[in-house]
Amino acid sequence: MPSQKRPKKSENFSEWYTSVLIDSGFVDYSPVSGIIVFRPDSYFAWEKIRDVTDALFKKSGIQNVYFPLFIPEHLLEKEKEHVEGFSPEVAWVTHAGSSKLDERLAVRPTSETIMYDVAAGWIKSWRDLPLRMNQWNNVVRWEFRHPTPFLRSREFLWNEGHTIFATKEEADLEREEILGIYETVLKDYLALPGIKGKKTDNEKFAGAEASYSIEHLMPDGWVIQGPDFHNDGQRFAKAFNISFLGKSGKKEYAYQNTFAISTRELGVMVAVHGDDRGLVLPPKLARVQVVIIPIYNDENKEAVLKYSKSIKESLDSNLRVFVDDNDAYSPGWKFNEWELRGVPIRIEVGEKELKSQTAVIVRRDTLEKKEIAVHSLGNELHKLIDVIHANMYERAKKVLESHIHIVDSYKQLINVIKKEGGIAQAPWCGNYDCERKIKEETGAKISNLPFDAIGKEKGKTCIYCGNEAKHIANFARSY
Repeated sequence: MPSQKRPKKSENFSEWYTSVLIDSGFVDYSPVSGIIVFRPDSYFAWEKIRDVTDALFKKSGIQNVYFPLFIPEHLLEKEKEHVEGFSPEVAWVTHAGSSKLDERLAVRPTSETIMYDVAAGWIKSWRDLPLRMNQWNNVVRWEFRHPTPFLRSREFLWNEGHTIFATKEEADLEREEILGIYETVLKDYLALPGIKGKKTDNEKFAGAEASYSIEHLMPDGWVIQGPDFHNDGQRFAKAFNISFLGKSGKKEYAYQNTFAISTRELGVMVAVHGDDRGLVLPPKLARVQVVIIPIYNDENKEAVLKYSKSIKESLDSNLRVFVDDNDAYSPGWKFNEWELRGVPIRIEVGEKELKSQTAVIVRRDTLEKKEIAVHSLGNELHKLIDVIHANMYERAKKVLESHIHIVDSYKQLINVIKKEGGIAQAPWCGNYDCERKIKEETGAKISNLPFDAIGKEKGKTCIYCGNEAKHIANFARSY
């Protein structure tokens, strides 16, 4: 039964978020702090994200592999900046039974080190390149901050893309392709907009030369990083001797990229689209897209149930339809329950609809009701699924755009961060001291340097120090 004490989303987003995840049956807590259980609806949504992303990867020439969960300590330490970035979050295996291991094994926080140690032996000449690998797996990062389901889980699921090229030019070209794949998945399946851009050197991935991200705006006005892409240059190649005989006949080091999308996106999806009634799921990610709720009494029960099931049987098998004929609960309870679970479309049928050969359809995104003839129901539902998805995306996009505030003074930036909430887009000199001081004074960091603002910094001065601006930066409080 849905919680009657769940706070409103606009009044206490944090409590609303965690309670709606549990009340809806989307996830559950596990006996291990900070690690969640994916229930059928959430895992179905992740499988869809995984499958469509995987298909796009394969179309681009990326092949799936799988590497071990455990990483020997000496491998993790091969790239200094990388290990320093991850060491506070690494979980270690030290014993097998009662026997102490000769060397500690890290539980995979990310797989660069073990993958590159092995893959180095696969590459002999330039003809062996490019090598474009991906694996779908789980990773463990033992967050010491307050863990939050999906958003900051100690174990999460993701893809790890690892690609190796002969030249920097080839490696650089991959960035737009991969970010484009992620952007397509976010828009076409999760109905989520985002801001593509480059991370600052201070915010880049540990061991990368440059990092890029798609950032999301959360309902509390904070931002959270979504899918990312990293140019690793030759750092790992030199640390793990990923070298090859070039066309010139000389030894050369490879250039590498890494990229990922994770189950964090499910949390962003819930946060952005959900409302005070519960989840609002994008139709393509909903395990149940259409729920049919029969409304009957003792006299007409058999006829109404038969009518309900005939409607389901008449619909396209590509639609995921469920008839809720559980007579332990009233129709009103079921309406609330399926709204809480975020099912995109509800169909209500009773004696009136049976006699008129109609059905009442209710949209979860707007709660609008419409009566329609059964003979046209199939076409209507397919159209409605597309309409619902488009509406969810456009609504989220409008919220994002309305919370990007272009500011020209530090006073305006402070006002956005501390009062209005959202993103303060401002000119920045590129100096780390200004970045650091702004974060210390306002709590806001640079989420990224948005691609669509490149060139707009010309003729402007830094929001903090007044020197010539080198970038337009998005400042916001961040998860």
